[in-house]
Amino acid sequence: MSNASDQEKLSHRIAQTMVRGFDKHYRLFRECSAGAKPRFEHAEWLEGQRAVRERIQFYDDRVRETVETLQSEFAAARLDDGVWQQAKLFFIGLLTDHKQPELAETFFNSVFCQIMHRTYFHNDFIFVRPAVSTEYIESDPPTYRSYYPNEAGFRASVLQVFKDFAWMREFEDLERDVEYILRSIAAHLGSFPPREANLQIQVLSSAFYRNKGAYVIGKAVNGAQEYPFTVPVLHSADGKLYLDTIILDAWRIGVLFSLSRAYFMVDMEVPSGYVQFLRSIMPNKPRSELYTMLGLGKQGKTMFFRDLIFHLHHSADQFIVAPGIRGLVMMVFTLPSYPYVFKVIKDVFGSSKEVDHETVRRKYQFVKQVDRVGRMADTLEFSMVALPRNRFSPELVAELYREVPSLIEEDGGDLIIRHLYIERRMEPLNMYLDKAQRNGRGDLVDHAVEEYGNAIKELAIANIFPGDLLWKNFGVTRYGRVVFYDYDEIEYMTDCRFRRIPPPPDFETEMSGEVWYSVSRQDVFPEEFETFLLVSDRIRDSFMRHHADLFDVAFWQNAQEQIRQGLVQDFFPYPESQRFSRLYCAEQPG
Repeated sequence: MSNASDQEKLSHRIAQTMVRGFDKHYRLFRECSAGAKPRFEHAEWLEGQRAVRERIQFYDDRVRETVETLQSEFAAARLDDGVWQQAKLFFIGLLTDHKQPELAETFFNSVFCQIMHRTYFHNDFIFVRPAVSTEYIESDPPTYRSYYPNEAGFRASVLQVFKDFAWMREFEDLERDVEYILRSIAAHLGSFPPREANLQIQVLSSAFYRNKGAYVIGKAVNGAQEYPFTVPVLHSADGKLYLDTIILDAWRIGVLFSLSRAYFMVDMEVPSGYVQFLRSIMPNKPRSELYTMLGLGKQGKTMFFRDLIFHLHHSADQFIVAPGIRGLVMMVFTLPSYPYVFKVIKDVFGSSKEVDHETVRRKYQFVKQVDRVGRMADTLEFSMVALPRNRFSPELVAELYREVPSLIEEDGGDLIIRHLYIERRMEPLNMYLDKAQRNGRGDLVDHAVEEYGNAIKELAIANIFPGDLLWKNFGVTRYGRVVFYDYDEIEYMTDCRFRRIPPPPDFETEMSGEVWYSVSRQDVFPEEFETFLLVSDRIRDSFMRHHADLFDVAFWQNAQEQIRQGLVQDFFPYPESQRFSRLYCAEQPG
């Protein structure tokens, strides 16, 4: 009896230690996220970028601390199964009335999986399935504020929405901007607002901060109808605030939450409430992606993997080698019925690659820490992934054992992949261009080439140089946007040295085919881009019309100079034509 009582006390203390570790993590996470508001008010753009980078590390730091505590105080790795199973039950009990139970369950999983062998990774010991509901968790302040236009008037209610954020900077002309909002709504919906007595405006209590903008997100509810909206708030040249546009299409709001963009900073007591609200206006956006875009990447990974396992139970197709040109660093496979690709780092790289495994992993982590400006695909990183062996095609299994034998093992009916990246599937740009040219679609070629150049330029002014600019390293999204996704040679722009090729000393040297000038690892010669980019007359014609400046070293050096001067550019995740300054500027005096 005494032994049973001692085991119960031990299990309870372990559960308490786990909860304390998580609570510390979320307290620090929330403090960092809440700091986005004063950073926005004081236009501290570089500090905001630094906070995004630092916040990513918070989770792993707290997991490591908790593991060390459990090991030192309880010799956790030597505890018997009964202690851990009981600790999980006590942990569930401690989540009663907790504001972030789903995140705490994921934290428990992370800590446990650092301590125990993967044979324990099932629902008896970890939360393979969630145990605590996230429905109806009360928040203080509430997740969203409500406004009633039929009591205060629609214009007055909209004005109040923005006043209630209580930013310390004054608005340039809030009355003017609200008038633009009302006109845009009327143009989008026709007669609006309706005169129903139950019309309500619901607005998430925290703004969503990213880059140099604060995004106000909400919806108007009128009976069974809902009208989603997002309003970006920006700084004017003289430091005052203004409303830049209103986004009224749900799919355009979804673009704000694309994984090709930086994560938001949002002050949330109950993150599940925010995700539930966002899902009501973006029902096709997976919860996993919403959690990830709120900066809760571990929760995003947990929910993604649950979705993947569910999909495998309800599908029958096999994982196959991804179509396209084989990479020199990454081996890529896919499941045709699932819109993602799976990438593993090869054991041996192509001879032209001067990187190692640790460098590649560091590059992929780098991508998470920067503003991806809508031009780089985010990745989910997993370890010890168990997938059904019978779902892998024979060709894929053979290639895995040929290219990545160090990362593969088999356990019963599962194939275990020790390290894996997963990202949204896109059509490789080289394949897209080939198909467009074969089909005589010059318009698609022109659009893709223009998008490709825009992607490179936007990454450049965000201090990112892709390194390998080949067409095959870029993809085309379902919205026709070109996005970069091969990161083994990515660098900060400011770490590169962009040079002109010096003239040869004499004719014989020029004709020799040998390089007559010194080249270091950081050197980039934009003149050389032509040789591998202008692969057809049609592409050459389009490229030279839109982006000939990419072959000029001056473009790159000017971009570097702006970065070194601390200039942070605006990146608008909506069309320039929708901005109020474009729609209504003709009405302004002068």
